[in-house]
Amino acid sequence: MEYTNEYVSPLGKILLASDGHALTGLWFEEQKYFAAKLNPDHEEKNLPVFARAVEWLTQYFGGKKPAFTPPLTLKGSTFQKEVWEAMLAIPFGQTTTYAKIAVGIAENRGLASMSAQAVGSAVAHNPISLIIPCHRVVGSDGSLTGYAGGLEKKEWLLAMERQAAGNVVYY
Repeated sequence: MEYTNEYVSPLGKILLASDGHALTGLWFEEQKYFAAKLNPDHEEKNLPVFARAVEWLTQYFGGKKPAFTPPLTLKGSTFQKEVWEAMLAIPFGQTTTYAKIAVGIAENRGLASMSAQAVGSAVAHNPISLIIPCHRVVGSDGSLTGYAGGLEKKEWLLAMERQAAGNVVYY
């Protein structure tokens, strides 16, 4: 059984999903791929994992780097999970590029190269936005390319993080 709960953020409503133990989804309402991996047979419920996720979101939207990550269960292909794990390693207030993630995955797999476009597709299908910070992935020239929640949200999130982290910019 899957469960859902809602959080109202400064950027709009967020739907949280869980298997009862870990967070399985976090989507801005109306974002691209909204609730794509959510079982249509789910029920709204208050769970401890949702309380932890709300605590994380409250700290985050308060301009603080949360000191913990709620328990997560990632639903996706092996490649998607590799990309999502790479995004979890991007520090608060910093960015990286699709190409740099591709290079890292290629090195981990012992390959000569990896497609930045394939990485982009996995980033776009991230089921746990914000906590898995897909908004911190930018184009090779630093441009704000793609964000399932919308580029205006990506811009707002990055500006908030940079201000909270002391205006650090990396890519």
